[in-house]
Amino acid sequence: MGLVGKSLLLVDRCSILLRVFRASVCVVILIIVAGCAETRFLTNTAKEFRDLSEKARDKGHYKVGTPYQIKGVWYYPRVDFNYDETGVASWYGPKFHNKLTANGEVFDQNEISAAHRTLPMPSIVRVINLENGRALIVRVNDRGPFAHGRIIDMSRRAAQLLGFERKGVARVRVQILPEESRAAAEMARSGRSKSKAAVLKAPSPPAVPVKSVVIETLNPVPGESQKLLPQVERHSRKKGSPSAIELTRQGKGTQLQDRVVQPTRLFVQAASFTQRVNAKRLKSKISDVGFADIYTTTLSGKSYYRVRIGPLNNVKDADQVLAQLIERGFPGARIVVE
Repeated sequence: MGLVGKSLLLVDRCSILLRVFRASVCVVILIIVAGCAETRFLTNTAKEFRDLSEKARDKGHYKVGTPYQIKGVWYYPRVDFNYDETGVASWYGPKFHNKLTANGEVFDQNEISAAHRTLPMPSIVRVINLENGRALIVRVNDRGPFAHGRIIDMSRRAAQLLGFERKGVARVRVQILPEESRAAAEMARSGRSKSKAAVLKAPSPPAVPVKSVVIETLNPVPGESQKLLPQVERHSRKKGSPSAIELTRQGKGTQLQDRVVQPTRLFVQAASFTQRVNAKRLKSKISDVGFADIYTTTLSGKSYYRVRIGPLNNVKDADQVLAQLIERGFPGARIVVE
């Protein structure tokens, strides 16, 4: 092959390589453009999702609700600014994350909130872990828990702060904060209800949480005899009563410290009566379930006779006793802590 032929061949090879290079560059550019477009699409989609979530949160409204039945037990939502109970708390999270709550907000397991069976939504409550002394102010915006023997369901983050996420349950005291709850209700009615809207003020804490106070809230079940129905105990909150450590603006990085606590005892309360004869009759009826006794208390000048089984060793034992009482026709039975 002559010099001219070699030159032409070299030119042809260069042309081919140039075309291949240009094609490769085009492919790379297309990939980059497509990647950018996909990134913009995902970003926009995420933004739209966040916007929808915010809109859904804004739709949260004030709600009390009507009586309802779950697993054979009736619940009666109502406004109760004297609410103060002890019992066992649980927590919920992953299965309900980003789903609507009972009052139309979006549940976020990483925010501080709670579900309650009967309190208005929203309500502001103080939850004290009686096992470690930690306390938290929480906004109730959902219904639950619906497992027998639990009085409140905390969000995952709230359970972490209270120190029982791993354990799953804790002995707690739940107290409504009347003024803060009224303010939260007013905000919800006016359309300004948001999970972080209410700014709460907390009093200085003592080193040890105050002793538990058990208030009866056993409601009548349709069809049962009114003569043997447990009576509802009422009391007025004492002004200036001490409280445990509280956080009013809880961030995700907040940590609560354990406190020195008083020992607690676990019972299952079958009912509370104003007539001792009815309490004695019930005690005899359920004595084969466990050690039953009558505990007398006086509230607002009125005597109440509580029929309880216990003290019990742990929550598992209490759950078993509670299940037996419910099966025997006492759906209003509940676990209490003293």
